[in-house]
Amino acid sequence: MTEKKALSAGLLALGAAGLAVSLIMDFSGSENTIRGPLLVIGAILALVGLYCIPTKKYHRSIINFIFLFPLLFAFGVTVIIPLLLGIGYSFTDWNGVVIKNVVGISNYTTMFRDPSFIWSVLLTFLFVIFNMILVNLIGFALALLCTAQMRGIGFFRASYFLPNLIGGIVLGYIWQFVFNNVLVQITAKTIGLQNSILATTGTAFWAIIAVYIWQYAGYIMLIYVTGLTTIPGDVLEASRIDGAKGIETLFKIKIPMIASTITICTFLTLTSAFKQFDVNMALTNGTGSVADFMGSYLTNGTQMLALNIYNTAISKNSYALGQAKAVLFFVILACVSILQVRISNSREVEM
Repeated sequence: MTEKKALSAGLLALGAAGLAVSLIMDFSGSENTIRGPLLVIGAILALVGLYCIPTKKYHRSIINFIFLFPLLFAFGVTVIIPLLLGIGYSFTDWNGVVIKNVVGISNYTTMFRDPSFIWSVLLTFLFVIFNMILVNLIGFALALLCTAQMRGIGFFRASYFLPNLIGGIVLGYIWQFVFNNVLVQITAKTIGLQNSILATTGTAFWAIIAVYIWQYAGYIMLIYVTGLTTIPGDVLEASRIDGAKGIETLFKIKIPMIASTITICTFLTLTSAFKQFDVNMALTNGTGSVADFMGSYLTNGTQMLALNIYNTAISKNSYALGQAKAVLFFVILACVSILQVRISNSREVEM
């Protein structure tokens, strides 16, 4: 037992030392090629040392942790560490390569004084509200259609889901061609209107909403289909025997019994709409005029928050300011998502 304890402690110490040295070399900018293998070897030694701990009480927990470690490690490296580093970068003058000075909350004050950023935030909230309602309503209506007793249901399900398989960039350029060419020719011949709906900010915003609904409603439909098909058939049969009509069955049986599905779909729609980027960039690239907003003339009338952050960091080469906007974006998305889930869960209990 003593030898096993000593072996475990030694392996843990060597693993921790290897991990620490490799991380120090990485953050110090060392170009030594040994830091990668040293990180892997340190992690392996630490896990072996953890496995060798002579304990029966916590052995199962240790085994579970070892199996979860690859996923936890990948999540930490790709999400947690970049998030923490990004929060730190937002208080500096980071240019994407080096940090020269710590500027405190200067990036945040600059951000809130920027009319184009405030416009993007308001536009994003408006976009989320419309899409969260419309996508769920249309997706649920399609799910009701695709669970009806009719021929060709598989074909309809596949057809409605197909737009979700097209990448956002490709989808944006396809619909840009449709709006700027096909629809213009149709409206020019029918009502004499020769302007594209992407030419003005208001109509372009609704065009983005329409494309997003066309892409995402089929995906939400499949989740609703899953929820509707899990409703016990004997419950629906009992309601028909009791004389319940179609509308009564829908609102008093089907919707209450898929309350958890509605929560999931609402959450997915909310987070996806907030993170809208590719369709926005491909369809309008955020362009659009706003005559007077906070005393300024804006040229980013259709620019969502994610695209605004990208343009700030990449196009304008203001990485620290873009990171500050990204931190605020994370806080907004986290707060809204938590609030939505709590409200939906309370509604589930009431149903």
